[in-house]
This record gives sequence, structure tokens and C-alpha cells, in this order.
Amino acid sequence: MHISGLHHLAIIASDYTRSRDFYHRILALPVLAENWRADRQSWKLDLALPDGSQIELFSFPEPPARLSRPEACGLRHLAFACSDIEAAHHRLTEQGVTVEPIRLDEYTGGRFFFCADPDQLPIEFYQAARNQPQDEKQP
Repeated sequence: MHISGLHHLAIIASDYTRSRDFYHRILALPVLAENWRADRQSWKLDLALPDGSQIELFSFPEPPARLSRPEACGLRHLAFACSDIEAAHHRLTEQGVTVEPIRLDEYTGGRFFFCADPDQLPIEFYQAARNQPQDEKQP
């Protein structure tokens, strides 16, 4: 098996329009494709990340709720690498997104903060320490 990276992360939104706005307008992720899938009564939006990976945003009629806190089993959070943590924090605050204070990762020396998407999926923004490449963040 030769895994070369992450291709995409799929998210099912409770309110497609609100989540589309969050990921596209607020986070400024470019739209690659947007398709209405009539047979599933579902939108599928493909958004580009700078490293070539993607986020797939789906809508489905009445999706069941998923536990996310506190520390529920399963996907814990989505983390975006960023080169300027203060700028990311400021941009989200300007857009009316509630963000946590910027913190220091005691193990890696990186700086990070969390916010939540419209469905309360925790999102981390992470800036690696100057001596730590972005792709070497410890699990």
C-alpha cells in the first residue's frame, strides 16, 4: 500500500446553504464543483485546499445528529495548517465566527486555536513552530 496523502474529507451539513457559506466565503476555499444529485435529494460541493486535497460538503434530507463533544469516539476535529495564525484568527473574528484564544502546543511548540463550523464540528487552525515543518506535526 502506497498512501501518498489525504485526498478529501467528507462533511454532511444540517443546513447546506449555511455550511457552504462558512467553508467557501468565510474560509475562502475555492469551489471545484457543485452538483445536485436528484436521486439522493442531495447537494455535493467539492472545495479545494491549497495542498491539493479537498473537502466534500454534502446535504441530505434530515441527517441524524452525531455526537462531537465531549471527546466522542470517531472524527475528533478537522485541522488546517496555516502560515499566519494571527491573520487566520483575525479573519474569522471579523466574519463573526466565535474563536478560542490562540494557544501554544506544549509538545511541538506550534500555535493553534479552535472554532466550530455551523454544525459544531470542531476546526483547528495550526501554525507549526519555526523549526518544525508543517508536515511533521505529531499526532
